[in-house]
Amino acid sequence: MGNDKQGKVREMKVENVKSEKRERIIVSAVIEEIAGRTGFRGEITQVKCRILDGNERGKQLRRNIKGPIQINDLIMLRETDIEARPIRSKVTKGAFS
Repeated sequence: MGNDKQGKVREMKVENVKSEKRERIIVSAVIEEIAGRTGFRGEITQVKCRILDGNERGKQLRRNIKGPIQINDLIMLRETDIEARPIRSKVTKGAFS
């Protein structure tokens, strides 16, 4: 009896995973402003970008980007729902005085 119940639960979980998959649309955005550097060693650049395609055309997002970036660069975004948290403080290495 115990094995039958466990088998049914596993089948239900697999069906839920399949139904939650969505088709992802990649959209392009242009870098408008460089907000600052973040990350443990400053390797991440936080930028504000404006979406050029899709349903959310014209929406401005804050994103974290790793690697070299300049204003007016074109980037491709896999998703546009999540926005990066703003950089709170500019603490440098050393004492917090």
